[in-house]
Amino acid sequence: MTKWDKRLKLYDKLVAKCSRFERKGKTMPYTSANGYMFSQMNKSGEIGIRFSKEVQKKYLEDFNTTLYRSYGSVMQGYILIPDEMLEDLNPVSKLLDESYDYVMGLEPK
Repeated sequence: MTKWDKRLKLYDKLVAKCSRFERKGKTMPYTSANGYMFSQMNKSGEIGIRFSKEVQKKYLEDFNTTLYRSYGSVMQGYILIPDEMLEDLNPVSKLLDESYDYVMGLEPK
């Protein structure tokens, strides 16, 4: 099993902890609601979660992480979830639920 396949299983476990949405995508796994993507896993197996600019700034500092990149582009509003945070999916699932609430509060696309 490749590193990407292992990370996909982990991403699926993370999303399964959140009952209000499900994972989509085959080659680029992601979650979306209200017409907006709010999490994804890139080809390197990195997981990013989307937040408002204010929350993104806070979490970049709190979690000592960086902006999330996918296919060479910085994803606006996303932070990279550090590997060490993925050792306990419960706090990360709360972040994913928070992200869902954020996109549900945006104007529908």
